[in-house]
Amino acid sequence: MITGISAGFGRRFAALIYDSLLLAALLMVYSYVPVVILNHAVLAETYGGWAYVYQAGLIAIIGAYYILNWIRSGQTLGMRAWRLRAVTPLGKPIRGGAALLRFCCGFLAWPPAGLGVLWLYLDPDHLAIHDRLSNTRVVHLTRS
Repeated sequence: MITGISAGFGRRFAALIYDSLLLAALLMVYSYVPVVILNHAVLAETYGGWAYVYQAGLIAIIGAYYILNWIRSGQTLGMRAWRLRAVTPLGKPIRGGAALLRFCCGFLAWPPAGLGVLWLYLDPDHLAIHDRLSNTRVVHLTRS
């Protein structure tokens, strides 16, 4: 069982920045073929329906990164650097369904100026919107 205090916005945002650097590299590798080899941006006007397949692939890579890391260890690379872990309310590792729901809700919580995450300062249990909806939490691991 993992114990710790609920992570604040600053640590979560810092972990997101770390993760975005790694994800940028992964997405560049994924985009290498259509953009560099074909010498075209993947636009609906140019490739029709294939542009939507390409965009779905971008989202799938991002989702796979987060979901697989949360299931495997409860931490992404950014979360490790900032000593954060995603767990159930009982401190146990999260499972596939909760990780998928957490990703989908988190995908919607961050874009509107981080308001879904800033919600943790209004929540009595210090949970962000996607924590509450997925029945998970992010804890700041204490040194032992």
